Amino acid sequence: MKKYLIVFLISMVPLIELRGAIPYAVGFNLPIVPSLIVAVIGNMIPVPFIYLFARKVLEWGKDKKYIGKFFTWCLEKGEKGGKKLQAKAGRGLYIALLLFVGIPLPGTGAWTGTLAASFLDMGFKKSVIYVLLGVLLAGAIMLAASLGVFGAISLVK
Repeated sequence: MKKYLIVFLISMVPLIELRGAIPYAVGFNLPIVPSLIVAVIGNMIPVPFIYLFARKVLEWGKDKKYIGKFFTWCLEKGEKGGKKLQAKAGRGLYIALLLFVGIPLPGTGAWTGTLAASFLDMGFKKSVIYVLLGVLLAGAIMLAASLGVFGAISLVK
């Protein structure tokens, strides 16, 4: 149970998210299906809060002494991600959101995708659904990659 809690918590961490939780679960030989479910839930819990509140909190804190630089960086990242997503997507903005969240590259994921959706004033419900689909895609990709890497390591032993 402790290792599932770790999977859950890792999947909630910005920038690491499910992309770190799945390899952890595979590396510790946890059962795949429960690990995926726990990681997806952990990755999705922050999403509504990010959409509804993160932009407001970041705007509030951008000129504060100790947190201002970090909050400004987060705002710039969200705005940049949103503009990039909108420029590439055109009319397929929600599909672009799904792919942005789902393709596990540095700086993409549920946190950044949701923040971008918030900056672009995309609909809440539809954004959450497409972020979830992206998280599921990222989970499948990370699972395949993790099984491949850890499977290769086990062959070397």
